[in-house]
Amino acid sequence: MLRKFAAARSALLVASCFAIASCATVPTGPLAPGELRLLKLQPPETIRAGVPYDVLVSFQADGAPSISRACFFWSGSIYREGPYCFGVRDVEPGSPGTFKVRLRTNNRGTYTLNGYVEYFRDGKTDKSNEVSAWIAVQ
Repeated sequence: MLRKFAAARSALLVASCFAIASCATVPTGPLAPGELRLLKLQPPETIRAGVPYDVLVSFQADGAPSISRACFFWSGSIYREGPYCFGVRDVEPGSPGTFKVRLRTNNRGTYTLNGYVEYFRDGKTDKSNEVSAWIAVQ
């Protein structure tokens, strides 16, 4: 009985840590004037090493954002590789808005893909928050 309680408590603690970590990257308050906030990365379920793939990114923005590029890190258990920055395409403003980024990696394995965008705000380049998703590269 004690083992079941300890296991349940451990599972709850791990779930709480993931919930806190995922919420920490997406601010929840109102947008500042001209702000762009990333909400979610949606990579494809199947990713093959060396083959380009599209990631769909959801965002919220005050006004029509002018995104200059999207930057990504691939994180394994020991290292964080990047940032590597790419142009965006198929920008669809809305609530939420979306855009696509074409990525490629030659490294097989399971990674955390972290991304942010650089965009123009008040005549200057600004950086959004980071969002992340798990990817498995075959």
